Amino acid sequence: MPHFVVDCSQGILRQRSEEEVLARLHHAVNSTGLFEESDIKVRVNPFLVYTVGGGKEDFIHVFSYIMQGRTIEQRADLSRRIVGELADMFPAIHRIATNVAEFEKATYLNREML
Repeated sequence: MPHFVVDCSQGILRQRSEEEVLARLHHAVNSTGLFEESDIKVRVNPFLVYTVGGGKEDFIHVFSYIMQGRTIEQRADLSRRIVGELADMFPAIHRIATNVAEFEKATYLNREML
């Protein structure tokens, strides 16, 4: 935990490798100091079929899932760092966004917690 799921158009990965996107996003998230580096999980889901505004414009959206307990300021900083890193990597892509959702501690469970 935390999880960062990158939904993007397939065209994004023609500009930068999936490995570079993963590495730079991992670095941006780690730079916040909010998480243990070994806990950060990043995945990329490229889409061949999609529409954006009724067309085929390249896009990136990062769905960020973290454990509850961070302040609004910390979550906003996390969002800024993610979008900033991606905007630096993809200066011609205008549709770059993220959202931060929180897991409830009371309802989160993984295998190690059984």
